Amino acid sequence: MFVYGGALAHSEEHYTLSSPDNRLSTEIWSDGPGQISYSISKDGHTVLDRATLGVSAEGRDDVRIVAASEPERITAAYEVRTGKRRLNTYSANRRILQLRNGDNQGYDLVFQVSDDGVAFRYYFPNSTGQQLTIHRELTSFRFPSHAKGWLQPMAAAKSGWEQTNPSYEEHYEQGIPVSTAAPATGWVYPALFQVDRVWALITEAGLDGTYCATRLVQGEAAGEYRIGFPDPLEVMPDGGLLPASSEPFYSPWRVVTVGSLATVVESNLGLDVADKAIVIAEDVVKPGKSSWSWINSKDDRIVYEEQRKYIDFAADMNWQYCLIDVNWDRKIGYEKIAELADYAATKNVGLLLWYNSAGIWNTVKYTPKDKLLTHEGRNEEFARIKAMGIKGVKIDFFGGDGRSVIRYYIDILEDAAKQGLLVNFHGATLPRGWSRTYPHLMTVEAVRGFEMVTFMQEDADRQATHATILPFTRNAFDPMDYTPMNLSKVRTQVQRRTTAAFELATSVLFISGIQHYAESPEGMVQVPAQVKAFLRALPNSWDDVRFISGFPGKDVTIARKSDGRWYIAGINGEAEAKKLTVDLSTFEGIHHAMLITDGPEAGDFKVETVPLMEIAIAVKPNGGFVVVLE
Repeated sequence: MFVYGGALAHSEEHYTLSSPDNRLSTEIWSDGPGQISYSISKDGHTVLDRATLGVSAEGRDDVRIVAASEPERITAAYEVRTGKRRLNTYSANRRILQLRNGDNQGYDLVFQVSDDGVAFRYYFPNSTGQQLTIHRELTSFRFPSHAKGWLQPMAAAKSGWEQTNPSYEEHYEQGIPVSTAAPATGWVYPALFQVDRVWALITEAGLDGTYCATRLVQGEAAGEYRIGFPDPLEVMPDGGLLPASSEPFYSPWRVVTVGSLATVVESNLGLDVADKAIVIAEDVVKPGKSSWSWINSKDDRIVYEEQRKYIDFAADMNWQYCLIDVNWDRKIGYEKIAELADYAATKNVGLLLWYNSAGIWNTVKYTPKDKLLTHEGRNEEFARIKAMGIKGVKIDFFGGDGRSVIRYYIDILEDAAKQGLLVNFHGATLPRGWSRTYPHLMTVEAVRGFEMVTFMQEDADRQATHATILPFTRNAFDPMDYTPMNLSKVRTQVQRRTTAAFELATSVLFISGIQHYAESPEGMVQVPAQVKAFLRALPNSWDDVRFISGFPGKDVTIARKSDGRWYIAGINGEAEAKKLTVDLSTFEGIHHAMLITDGPEAGDFKVETVPLMEIAIAVKPNGGFVVVLE
């Protein structure tokens, strides 16, 4: 039922919507033609204050709220095998507002408020059949002036190595005032903010190829961040940049998770509002762990014998996959790759193959290149490698968020699904809930990951504090291909600053449908038997998550559950020793606890049984720990 308010008095053009538990609420105002605003409050405290809403599009300006539906409860249940919780439920109150101008042109605004956040999006009925282009969004997020942010700058388009930016691989600014000027390129999602004791995580979800991906740019008011569109360079050749369609369409969801740090870590709001899963064969979607030679030996060792060694390594560790990286088509060849796939199958290991995503705009020389640019080319290549026994593909170097690039991602996902292949996007955009919609999307990079530690000392120096931010930001909703866990030492001149137990903890802290480990067969030989047994038995997916403690940039401890066991992992992001407390007595049905920490010497581990009570774990500078409860 709609309540019509176009002729109501100014004071009546005001609508509210609360969460099911009534602790979180949003208010929406129509202050005049083209002047729509909203606020968000938690337990009566302002989180976002009179931020703007709306879009700039042909014939859709100067709108006002003319009608609003009554609040209604919506619920959904779904499964995700590549995230922090397998079975999920979503419950929210929804309200739809109709915004129209004097010519009865406009759009709808859909608001949904759950106990853990607010999500809203625009709907464009577009009944004329002519293409509608969105030139600019007016949407903003305005925080109180004393709020702070944990924000990652967007890299400039076509900058960096081989002009491959943006790829969401910068360091975070930590705890900066919201008055800090945004870089010209903006900030990426998810963006984390603290308002007194309340935290807010902003992202978007539900990109379907009619809209571009967006970022946060400088707003007009103090503490205000506005939705920004990509750089004109971020397009496919002859492809579109801005949101456009000749059919009715939706914008992505604007998602604001609100609550404590526990809310941020435990919420799945970025997946809750994403589109439902496409149909794909269940036996295709198999999360797991993978060996990977490139992280240690780089380009020159993508050769037959080295890859056979890493297949044996995966088999020995009870890992499900082995990734063969760049130039395999030239250094090994399709025929020998088929031999490796047959050999891997005898070891119950599946092969994953690397591809260069791009065409003439991509100067990266790695191959295979240009085989995935068209629907016909993808089908031919995917069918060929599927017949060889290949399980999935890693596709690299996209460099853009324009509508045509987003459409390219989705076209790849749809064609891979038809052939029954798993997908890993690298050098890529944030997936924004795609792992729910496309269950075969195992992981996406979009993070300054461990590979950078192998290149530059600065990244090694900042690795520990950077890693403590990721569970609250990049890895909050979407699977992340950080490629973690180097327990011994990478073959590089860079000096690693993190301890062995820190590295081990990342195998639990970071979420990825396929976790590509940064350890070598030679390094694993040095690992104690109990730690190796832990890695062999580590689950491939998770049933539940519990936030224990932490603060972005300082430390974080998280518990994950699978098959009745709890795995607790903590890392120290600071260069001073500290004690992290975990109350093991709060975990029901547990009768045994094993603690793995750093030993007295660098690179050593200490393994012990601990009592099922509150324990204070001594953690070294840049160190970590793991507890297994069963």
